[in-house]
Amino acid sequence: MAELADKQLKTLKKLIETAETNLAGAKELLASLVGSDEQTGPSEVSKAPSTGKVIEGTFDGQQMIGPDGKSYPVPANYASKSKLVQGDQLKLIIGDDGAFIYKQIGPIERKKVIGTLSLHDGQYFVEARGKQYHVLFASVTYFKAQPGDQVTMVLPEGEEAEWAAIEAVIG
Repeated sequence: MAELADKQLKTLKKLIETAETNLAGAKELLASLVGSDEQTGPSEVSKAPSTGKVIEGTFDGQQMIGPDGKSYPVPANYASKSKLVQGDQLKLIIGDDGAFIYKQIGPIERKKVIGTLSLHDGQYFVEARGKQYHVLFASVTYFKAQPGDQVTMVLPEGEEAEWAAIEAVIG
């Protein structure tokens, strides 16, 4: 009985993560559409850029670190789909309603490396060139990757990194 409850709990957690990923993706799409010249009408998101607070910072693989050292959560689906790399420069607009809108403003130089996806203690890594790089769970699910798959990952060129972005699953 407890085993069934554990399985249901894991399924529920995955459903919630998927819903959060989809919601964040919808918000990003909406923000990109509203940011265009053709606005279809007033919305809360369209008000945010003109009246919100703007913070620039550096992506650390999971979050944006502001100039004051404060961490700001970056939606994992945005980081995954945008293939953000540790060291990328981001701009965060915090709307008066509390909405967070991220924009990549300074991509760091990149290199591509092939590695093998692995799972250790509930965390995904890509092993390449004798080193393990963290990867976002959202990237693994977005690309439908499985432990043991060969993946192409993106790393900062000439910089040491703990995090990598998955670009594609090779097989």
